[in-house]
Amino acid sequence: MAHRIPRPAARILLVDQQGRLLMFRFTPEDGRPPFWCTPGGAVDPGESYEEAARRELYEETGIIADPGPEILQRTADFLTIEGVEVTADERYFLVRTDAREIDPAGHTELEQRVMQHWRWVAPHELSARRRTGVMLQSEGIPDNLKVGELLAQTRSYYADPLATAQCADIAGIADLLDRRYGKLSGGQQRRVQFALAICGRPQLLFLDEPTVGLDIEARQGLWSAIRRLVADGCAVLLTTHYLEEAEALAERVAVLAHGRIIAEGSVRQIRARVAQRRIRCVSDLPLEMIGAWPDVRSVHRDGDRFEIVTDAAESVVRQLLREDTELRDLEVQRAGLAEAFVEITQEAA
Repeated sequence: MAHRIPRPAARILLVDQQGRLLMFRFTPEDGRPPFWCTPGGAVDPGESYEEAARRELYEETGIIADPGPEILQRTADFLTIEGVEVTADERYFLVRTDAREIDPAGHTELEQRVMQHWRWVAPHELSARRRTGVMLQSEGIPDNLKVGELLAQTRSYYADPLATAQCADIAGIADLLDRRYGKLSGGQQRRVQFALAICGRPQLLFLDEPTVGLDIEARQGLWSAIRRLVADGCAVLLTTHYLEEAEALAERVAVLAHGRIIAEGSVRQIRARVAQRRIRCVSDLPLEMIGAWPDVRSVHRDGDRFEIVTDAAESVVRQLLREDTELRDLEVQRAGLAEAFVEITQEAA
Protein backbone atom coordinates (compact mmCIF):
# COMPACT_ATOMS: atom_id res chain seq x y z
CA MET A 1 0.00 0.00 0.00
CA ALA A 2 1.37 3.41 -0.97
CA HIS A 3 2.46 5.87 1.72
CA ARG A 4 0.33 9.02 1.63
CA ILE A 5 1.59 12.56 2.25
CA PRO A 6 -1.10 15.27 2.57
CA ARG A 7 -0.48 18.63 0.91
CA PRO A 8 -2.87 21.19 2.43
CA ALA A 9 -3.85 24.16 0.29
CA ALA A 10 -6.21 27.12 0.61
CA ARG A 11 -8.02 28.64 -2.36
CA ILE A 12 -10.22 31.71 -2.61
CA LEU A 13 -13.32 32.20 -4.71
CA LEU A 14 -13.16 35.98 -5.07
CA VAL A 15 -16.53 37.28 -6.24
CA ASP A 16 -17.74 40.82 -6.92
CA GLN A 17 -21.19 42.27 -6.27
CA GLN A 18 -22.45 41.09 -9.67
CA GLY A 19 -21.36 37.50 -9.02
CA ARG A 20 -18.33 37.66 -11.31
CA LEU A 21 -15.32 35.53 -10.38
CA LEU A 22 -11.80 36.96 -10.35
CA MET A 23 -9.47 34.67 -12.31
CA PHE A 24 -5.68 34.56 -12.60
CA ARG A 25 -3.93 33.78 -15.87
CA PHE A 26 -1.22 31.28 -14.96
CA THR A 27 1.61 30.42 -17.37
CA PRO A 28 3.32 27.11 -16.46
CA GLU A 29 7.10 27.02 -16.68
CA ASP A 30 7.06 23.58 -18.31
CA GLY A 31 5.70 24.88 -21.61
CA ARG A 32 2.06 23.92 -21.11
CA PRO A 33 -0.53 26.41 -22.40
CA PRO A 34 -1.58 29.23 -20.02
CA PHE A 35 -4.83 28.71 -18.15
CA TRP A 36 -7.13 30.63 -15.80
CA CYS A 37 -7.33 29.68 -12.12
CA THR A 38 -8.41 31.12 -8.77
CA PRO A 39 -6.05 32.61 -6.14
CA GLY A 40 -4.57 30.36 -3.49
CA GLY A 41 -1.69 28.08 -2.68
CA ALA A 42 -0.08 25.74 -0.18
CA VAL A 43 -0.58 26.13 3.55
CA ASP A 44 2.76 26.89 5.21
CA PRO A 45 3.85 24.94 8.33
CA GLY A 46 2.12 26.31 11.40
CA GLU A 47 -0.53 28.15 9.37
CA SER A 48 -4.23 27.49 9.52
CA TYR A 49 -6.23 27.26 6.29
CA GLU A 50 -7.80 30.64 7.05
CA GLU A 51 -4.39 32.28 7.60
CA ALA A 52 -3.09 30.80 4.36
CA ALA A 53 -6.15 32.05 2.48
CA ARG A 54 -5.67 35.58 3.85
CA ARG A 55 -1.95 35.59 2.98
CA GLU A 56 -2.43 34.15 -0.54
CA LEU A 57 -5.22 36.63 -1.26
CA TYR A 58 -2.96 39.59 -0.40
CA GLU A 59 0.15 38.22 -2.12
CA GLU A 60 -1.64 37.45 -5.36
CA THR A 61 -4.18 40.29 -5.59
CA GLY A 62 -3.13 42.96 -3.13
CA ILE A 63 -6.58 42.75 -1.49
CA ILE A 64 -6.65 42.70 2.31
CA ALA A 65 -9.70 40.79 3.53
CA ASP A 66 -10.62 38.07 5.98
CA PRO A 67 -11.63 34.84 4.22
CA GLY A 68 -15.35 34.22 4.25
CA PRO A 69 -17.04 30.92 5.01
CA GLU A 70 -15.41 27.66 3.92
CA ILE A 71 -17.73 26.48 1.16
CA LEU A 72 -15.93 23.46 -0.26
CA GLN A 73 -13.34 20.84 0.64
CA ARG A 74 -11.66 18.79 -2.08
CA THR A 75 -9.14 15.97 -1.89
CA ALA A 76 -7.25 14.43 -4.79
CA ASP A 77 -4.26 12.12 -5.30
CA PHE A 78 -2.25 14.01 -7.89
CA LEU A 79 1.27 12.57 -7.74
CA THR A 80 2.79 9.18 -6.97
CA ILE A 81 6.57 8.70 -6.85
CA GLU A 82 8.14 5.43 -5.72
CA GLY A 83 5.05 4.42 -3.80
CA VAL A 84 4.51 7.80 -2.13
CA GLU A 85 1.21 9.52 -2.90
CA VAL A 86 0.97 13.28 -2.51
CA THR A 87 -2.66 14.03 -1.65
CA ALA A 88 -4.11 17.50 -2.17
CA ASP A 89 -6.40 18.64 0.64
CA GLU A 90 -7.88 21.92 -0.59
CA ARG A 91 -10.26 24.20 1.32
CA TYR A 92 -12.16 26.87 -0.64
CA PHE A 93 -13.19 30.17 0.96
CA LEU A 94 -15.65 32.71 -0.43
CA VAL A 95 -14.55 36.36 -0.39
CA ARG A 96 -16.80 39.09 -1.74
CA THR A 97 -15.15 42.28 -2.90
CA ASP A 98 -15.75 45.41 -4.94
CA ALA A 99 -14.14 45.54 -8.38
CA ARG A 100 -13.10 49.13 -7.64
CA GLU A 101 -10.49 47.77 -5.21
CA ILE A 102 -8.39 46.87 -8.26
CA ASP A 103 -9.31 49.85 -10.41
CA PRO A 104 -7.37 49.66 -13.70
CA ALA A 105 -7.00 53.43 -13.56
CA GLY A 106 -4.77 53.11 -10.48
CA HIS A 107 -1.11 53.95 -10.93
CA THR A 108 0.54 52.15 -8.03
CA GLU A 109 2.94 49.32 -8.77
CA LEU A 110 0.61 46.91 -6.99
CA GLU A 111 -2.39 47.94 -9.10
CA GLN A 112 -0.38 47.64 -12.28
CA ARG A 113 0.80 44.16 -11.32
CA VAL A 114 -2.68 43.02 -10.37
CA MET A 115 -4.35 44.32 -13.51
CA GLN A 116 -1.68 42.72 -15.69
CA HIS A 117 -2.52 39.24 -14.49
CA TRP A 118 -6.11 39.29 -13.23
CA ARG A 119 -9.48 39.85 -14.85
CA TRP A 120 -13.15 39.47 -13.97
CA VAL A 121 -14.98 36.62 -15.64
CA ALA A 122 -18.77 36.23 -15.76
CA PRO A 123 -20.34 33.12 -17.33
CA HIS A 124 -22.44 35.16 -19.75
CA GLU A 125 -19.46 37.18 -21.05
CA LEU A 126 -18.57 36.54 -24.67
CA SER A 127 -14.92 36.07 -23.71
CA ALA A 128 -15.91 33.33 -21.26
CA ARG A 129 -18.28 31.64 -23.70
CA ARG A 130 -15.58 31.60 -26.39
CA ARG A 131 -13.39 29.56 -24.06
CA THR A 132 -16.16 27.01 -23.52
CA GLY A 133 -17.17 24.08 -25.73
CA VAL A 134 -20.43 22.14 -25.41
CA MET A 135 -21.58 18.85 -26.90
CA LEU A 136 -25.20 18.09 -26.01
CA GLN A 137 -27.36 15.02 -26.65
CA SER A 138 -29.94 17.07 -28.51
CA GLU A 139 -28.85 19.42 -31.28
CA GLY A 140 -30.35 21.63 -33.95
CA ILE A 141 -27.75 21.30 -36.69
CA PRO A 142 -29.01 21.94 -40.24
CA ASP A 143 -29.29 18.65 -42.12
CA ASN A 144 -28.66 20.17 -45.55
CA LEU A 145 -25.20 21.61 -44.81
CA LYS A 146 -22.02 19.69 -45.46
CA VAL A 147 -19.76 18.83 -42.54
CA GLY A 148 -17.01 21.10 -43.86
CA GLU A 149 -19.50 23.97 -44.10
CA LEU A 150 -20.65 23.40 -40.53
CA LEU A 151 -17.07 23.52 -39.29
CA ALA A 152 -16.35 26.69 -41.27
CA GLN A 153 -19.45 28.37 -39.85
CA THR A 154 -18.67 27.40 -36.25
CA ARG A 155 -14.99 28.31 -36.54
CA SER A 156 -15.98 31.81 -37.68
CA TYR A 157 -17.35 32.54 -34.20
CA TYR A 158 -13.89 32.33 -32.61
CA ALA A 159 -10.85 34.60 -32.80
CA ASP A 160 -8.29 31.78 -32.85
CA PRO A 161 -10.02 28.52 -33.86
CA LEU A 162 -8.39 25.23 -34.66
CA ALA A 163 -7.78 24.62 -38.34
CA THR A 164 -10.46 22.59 -40.11
CA ALA A 165 -8.00 19.78 -40.79
CA GLN A 166 -6.98 19.71 -37.12
CA CYS A 167 -10.61 19.51 -35.94
CA ALA A 168 -11.32 16.75 -38.42
CA ASP A 169 -8.21 14.83 -37.36
CA ILE A 170 -8.97 15.02 -33.64
CA ALA A 171 -12.62 14.00 -34.10
CA GLY A 172 -11.90 11.41 -36.79
CA ILE A 173 -14.16 12.95 -39.45
CA ALA A 174 -11.68 13.77 -42.24
CA ASP A 175 -13.59 11.48 -44.60
CA LEU A 176 -16.92 13.17 -43.83
CA LEU A 177 -16.16 16.81 -44.71
CA ASP A 178 -17.90 16.69 -48.12
CA ARG A 179 -20.97 14.81 -46.89
CA ARG A 180 -24.25 16.39 -45.81
CA TYR A 181 -24.91 16.18 -42.10
CA GLY A 182 -28.41 14.77 -42.54
CA LYS A 183 -27.08 11.81 -44.52
CA LEU A 184 -24.73 10.66 -41.76
CA SER A 185 -25.36 7.81 -39.33
CA GLY A 186 -26.05 8.59 -35.69
CA GLY A 187 -22.48 7.71 -34.67
CA GLN A 188 -21.01 9.87 -37.43
CA GLN A 189 -23.18 12.80 -36.37
CA ARG A 190 -21.92 12.45 -32.81
CA ARG A 191 -18.33 12.73 -34.04
CA VAL A 192 -19.23 15.86 -36.03
CA GLN A 193 -20.85 17.37 -32.92
CA PHE A 194 -17.63 16.69 -31.02
CA ALA A 195 -15.61 18.46 -33.74
CA LEU A 196 -17.91 21.50 -33.52
CA ALA A 197 -17.51 21.57 -29.72
CA ILE A 198 -13.71 21.67 -29.84
CA CYS A 199 -13.06 23.91 -32.84
CA GLY A 200 -12.81 27.07 -30.71
CA ARG A 201 -9.88 25.73 -28.63
CA PRO A 202 -12.00 25.45 -25.45
CA GLN A 203 -10.39 25.64 -22.03
CA LEU A 204 -13.55 24.10 -20.56
CA LEU A 205 -15.42 21.40 -22.47
CA PHE A 206 -18.84 19.97 -21.52
CA LEU A 207 -19.62 16.55 -23.01
CA ASP A 208 -23.10 15.09 -22.45
CA GLU A 209 -23.08 11.34 -23.19
CA PRO A 210 -20.52 11.85 -26.00
CA THR A 211 -20.20 8.23 -27.12
CA VAL A 212 -23.89 7.31 -27.37
CA GLY A 213 -24.41 5.59 -30.72
CA LEU A 214 -20.71 5.00 -31.40
CA ASP A 215 -19.28 1.59 -32.20
CA ILE A 216 -16.34 0.25 -30.17
CA GLU A 217 -13.65 1.56 -32.54
CA ALA A 218 -15.21 5.04 -32.76
CA ARG A 219 -15.65 5.13 -28.98
CA GLN A 220 -12.00 4.30 -28.41
CA GLY A 221 -11.05 7.01 -30.90
CA LEU A 222 -13.13 9.61 -29.07
CA TRP A 223 -11.61 8.57 -25.75
CA SER A 224 -8.15 9.12 -27.24
CA ALA A 225 -9.21 12.56 -28.49
CA ILE A 226 -10.51 13.52 -25.03
CA ARG A 227 -7.25 12.41 -23.40
CA ARG A 228 -5.34 14.48 -25.96
CA LEU A 229 -7.37 17.59 -25.12
CA VAL A 230 -6.85 17.08 -21.39
CA ALA A 231 -3.10 16.67 -21.92
CA ASP A 232 -3.14 20.03 -23.73
CA GLY A 233 -4.71 21.74 -20.71
CA CYS A 234 -8.46 21.53 -21.45
CA ALA A 235 -10.75 20.81 -18.49
CA VAL A 236 -13.50 18.32 -19.39
CA LEU A 237 -16.81 17.75 -17.60
CA LEU A 238 -18.36 14.56 -18.94
CA THR A 239 -21.70 12.92 -18.15
CA THR A 240 -22.11 9.26 -19.01
CA HIS A 241 -24.05 6.11 -18.26
CA TYR A 242 -21.14 3.99 -19.53
CA LEU A 243 -19.28 3.29 -16.31
CA GLU A 244 -16.31 1.88 -18.19
CA GLU A 245 -16.08 5.27 -19.89
CA ALA A 246 -15.85 7.08 -16.56
CA GLU A 247 -13.34 4.53 -15.35
CA ALA A 248 -11.20 4.99 -18.47
CA LEU A 249 -11.27 8.81 -18.61
CA ALA A 250 -12.11 10.45 -15.31
CA GLU A 251 -9.70 11.82 -12.74
CA ARG A 252 -12.67 12.50 -10.47
CA VAL A 253 -16.16 11.01 -10.45
CA ALA A 254 -19.42 12.36 -9.06
CA VAL A 255 -22.37 9.97 -8.69
CA LEU A 256 -25.79 11.64 -9.02
CA ALA A 257 -29.08 10.20 -7.85
CA HIS A 258 -32.43 12.01 -7.76
CA GLY A 259 -30.78 15.29 -8.72
CA ARG A 260 -28.09 15.39 -6.03
CA ILE A 261 -24.48 14.22 -5.68
CA ILE A 262 -24.33 11.20 -3.38
CA ALA A 263 -20.65 10.33 -3.83
CA GLU A 264 -17.59 12.16 -5.18
CA GLY A 265 -13.89 11.38 -5.45
CA SER A 266 -11.28 9.71 -7.61
CA VAL A 267 -12.17 6.44 -9.33
CA ARG A 268 -10.09 4.61 -6.75
CA GLN A 269 -11.84 6.39 -3.88
CA ILE A 270 -15.26 5.48 -5.28
CA ARG A 271 -14.26 1.86 -5.76
CA ALA A 272 -12.78 1.73 -2.26
CA ARG A 273 -16.27 2.29 -0.83
CA VAL A 274 -17.12 -1.23 -1.93
CA ALA A 275 -15.42 -4.17 -0.23
CA GLN A 276 -16.26 -6.62 -3.01
CA ARG A 277 -13.61 -8.61 -4.84
CA ARG A 278 -14.05 -10.70 -7.95
CA ILE A 279 -12.30 -14.09 -8.07
CA ARG A 280 -11.82 -15.97 -11.34
CA CYS A 281 -10.41 -19.46 -11.53
CA VAL A 282 -10.62 -22.86 -13.24
CA SER A 283 -11.83 -25.63 -10.94
CA ASP A 284 -13.72 -28.93 -10.91
CA LEU A 285 -15.58 -28.08 -7.70
CA PRO A 286 -19.41 -28.19 -7.80
CA LEU A 287 -21.13 -24.82 -8.28
CA GLU A 288 -23.54 -25.50 -5.41
CA MET A 289 -20.66 -26.17 -3.04
CA ILE A 290 -18.93 -22.83 -3.69
CA GLY A 291 -22.25 -20.97 -3.59
CA ALA A 292 -22.95 -22.33 -0.10
CA TRP A 293 -19.77 -20.88 1.44
CA PRO A 294 -20.63 -18.10 3.91
CA ASP A 295 -18.37 -15.42 2.38
CA VAL A 296 -19.58 -15.87 -1.21
CA ARG A 297 -22.06 -13.27 -2.49
CA SER A 298 -22.57 -14.87 -5.88
CA VAL A 299 -20.94 -17.42 -8.15
CA HIS A 300 -21.28 -18.09 -11.88
CA ARG A 301 -19.85 -20.90 -13.96
CA ASP A 302 -18.95 -21.01 -17.65
CA GLY A 303 -17.64 -24.46 -18.46
CA ASP A 304 -14.91 -25.10 -15.90
CA ARG A 305 -14.27 -21.39 -15.25
CA PHE A 306 -15.78 -19.76 -12.16
CA GLU A 307 -16.43 -16.13 -11.33
CA ILE A 308 -17.00 -15.51 -7.63
CA VAL A 309 -18.01 -12.23 -5.95
CA THR A 310 -17.07 -11.90 -2.29
CA ASP A 311 -16.33 -9.40 0.48
CA ALA A 312 -13.62 -11.69 1.93
CA ALA A 313 -11.38 -12.67 -0.95
CA GLU A 314 -8.55 -14.05 1.20
CA SER A 315 -10.88 -16.42 3.04
CA VAL A 316 -12.50 -17.69 -0.17
CA VAL A 317 -9.16 -18.18 -1.92
CA ARG A 318 -7.85 -20.22 1.02
CA GLN A 319 -10.95 -22.41 0.93
CA LEU A 320 -10.66 -22.87 -2.85
CA LEU A 321 -7.05 -24.04 -2.48
CA ARG A 322 -7.98 -26.42 0.36
CA GLU A 323 -10.87 -27.98 -1.56
CA ASP A 324 -9.18 -28.18 -4.98
CA THR A 325 -5.44 -28.89 -5.14
CA GLU A 326 -5.67 -28.72 -8.94
CA LEU A 327 -7.04 -25.16 -8.94
CA ARG A 328 -5.49 -23.04 -11.70
CA ASP A 329 -5.70 -19.68 -13.54
CA LEU A 330 -6.51 -17.89 -10.28
CA GLU A 331 -7.22 -14.14 -10.52
CA VAL A 332 -8.44 -11.74 -7.84
CA GLN A 333 -9.69 -8.27 -8.82
CA ARG A 334 -11.19 -5.49 -6.76
CA ALA A 335 -14.65 -4.16 -7.50
CA GLY A 336 -15.03 -2.05 -10.58
CA LEU A 337 -16.84 1.24 -10.85
CA ALA A 338 -20.02 -0.58 -11.90
CA GLU A 339 -20.23 -2.53 -8.64
CA ALA A 340 -19.46 0.60 -6.64
CA PHE A 341 -22.14 2.55 -8.51
CA VAL A 342 -24.78 -0.09 -7.80
CA GLU A 343 -23.96 -0.28 -4.08
CA ILE A 344 -23.77 3.52 -3.65
CA THR A 345 -27.08 4.16 -5.41
CA GLN A 346 -28.77 1.38 -3.45
CA GLU A 347 -27.58 2.97 -0.19
CA ALA A 348 -29.00 6.32 -1.30
CA ALA A 349 -32.39 4.89 -2.35
